[in-house]
Amino acid sequence: MSNKTELQKVSEETMRFMRGKYALDEMGITSDKNVPLGGVKFRRGGKTVVAIYIYDDRFDFLVIFGKAEREKFEARRDAFPPAIQDIYDNSKTYHDGKWMMIPVADLETLEAVKELILIKKKPNRKPFPKEQAIYGNCGHRCDLCVHYTGDAMSEVLRDELKARLTRVYGGDFWGEDMMLCPGCHNQSGDPCHQKKCAAGKGLDKCVNCGEYPCKQATAGWPPKIEPKSVLAEDITWAILPFVEGQYGN
Repeated sequence: MSNKTELQKVSEETMRFMRGKYALDEMGITSDKNVPLGGVKFRRGGKTVVAIYIYDDRFDFLVIFGKAEREKFEARRDAFPPAIQDIYDNSKTYHDGKWMMIPVADLETLEAVKELILIKKKPNRKPFPKEQAIYGNCGHRCDLCVHYTGDAMSEVLRDELKARLTRVYGGDFWGEDMMLCPGCHNQSGDPCHQKKCAAGKGLDKCVNCGEYPCKQATAGWPPKIEPKSVLAEDITWAILPFVEGQYGN
């Protein structure tokens, strides 16, 4: 049974949505007296799609609608909750558009905000090709994993992944004792800690566990809204390969 708060669920679902639908740079927002916990902007080509400010009891989503987006919203405004319609009506319009600051503390409100973001920008995430994909029992894409030793992993790609993973997660994990893995389809050698954990629960795969995804099996889990800067391409190569199904895309 999950003991996550509603706010934690909002945080995780926001990141799954933004990273799964969009290839955007995440630019951390420095904390100040007005926003003590900071925030993050999702940007593409210098333009912000949405900015999120972090508070103890909520997240404030800033979405700016230009003329074209306002026309799209007004054509379907009745599909949005009254609270969203009120925020839209009461938000000021400046030279660059209507600035809507929307407090979000529950998944229901988040669903409405996701629709606003979809109006703001069409999804631009191109999913990984899956024709030649190799999956581990942990749900990772072995062929895109820095630890994989199969033919699908070249040393050039491995070196690129090392650099990207270091930028995203920090630290240096790439010494001589770096773990190398032939993949779950190759049963020789000692099992990795993920397979040991699954076996200890009487399971053949992590993805069949009621607690999956978890930190044990999935790098960077759980995703969360945080004041951290990450490039879109680093998210693509250092985060998505370690997520089962790459956020459903």
